[in-house]
Amino acid sequence: MTAAAPLGVVLGITGPPADHQVVTEFEQVLLVALVFVIMFGLGAGLTPRDFASALRRPQGLLIGWLTQFGIMPFLAFVLVLVFVLPLPTEYAVPVAIGALLMGAVPAGTTSNVFTYFSKGNLALSVMMTTNSTLWALVMTPLALVLYGNRFLPADSELQIPIENIVVTLVVLLVPVVIGMLIRRYSANVGAVLELMGGLVGVFFIVFLLVTWVPRNWRLLAITPWQVYAVSVLLGLLGITIAYLISKAIRLHPANARTVALETGIQNGPLAIAIILLSFPDSPDLGTLLLVPALYSVFIVLISTAVTFRFRRANVAEEQKIPSLL
Repeated sequence: MTAAAPLGVVLGITGPPADHQVVTEFEQVLLVALVFVIMFGLGAGLTPRDFASALRRPQGLLIGWLTQFGIMPFLAFVLVLVFVLPLPTEYAVPVAIGALLMGAVPAGTTSNVFTYFSKGNLALSVMMTTNSTLWALVMTPLALVLYGNRFLPADSELQIPIENIVVTLVVLLVPVVIGMLIRRYSANVGAVLELMGGLVGVFFIVFLLVTWVPRNWRLLAITPWQVYAVSVLLGLLGITIAYLISKAIRLHPANARTVALETGIQNGPLAIAIILLSFPDSPDLGTLLLVPALYSVFIVLISTAVTFRFRRANVAEEQKIPSLL
């Protein structure tokens, strides 16, 4: 049975051909390689000055940590309960795992780009992304254990391989550390790696749009609307809730925009890489990838719309407001 077969069987709709691969072996290798480059770029964007600044004013990192690992996994869990679990169990379980993983991964480097264009605090954005990435080694598996056990049937053949996910996160954190070391000893090389990581992050989304989406259009055409709802609302509600909390605790407007984008823009490429490395031979691989892949596409559109809204901010007036972060 192929990765897409359970979808047609469960929903009673004819899906892709029996020999169709949702993700080819070449795509699996390419996507994982791209994630490694993105993680290199993330680490290469850090300097000792960034850490010194973060230690002097840790409030921003603390607030970001609370919104990132407090709001997003819980929000993913609620969306799974509302939209996914009413679907047939054979289909709901892999979709739910993918959705929960998408909510439990750290912020993505794409948030730094949108923070810059949204007139946010770029230095805070970069540190929050790195901080959540390093914490993901503990918090992502913890969220999966905390929420995953609440909807996975005890007799389900598909279980969350926590040990494999931890190992995958450790492996994917290696390029972050190497990137940090390279930047420490060679600022020029580090700057090139940082730029390369950002460009590859954009290419990752373009690859999904140009290659993966058209090739899997039949699979996407029969995907229930509930899956699309989760993929869209996870990012949209994450940004909105974090922004409202930031405004409620009276953060500087630029920092509020930063926290909102850092919270709602998850590391989609990382989630996809974790699934590819943790479930390589699963017949449900395509279904597991649905929410992370769709989220990665829609979050760009959502963040673009939010950026246009944020760019209306009067930066000159905001400069008169004291910032504690």
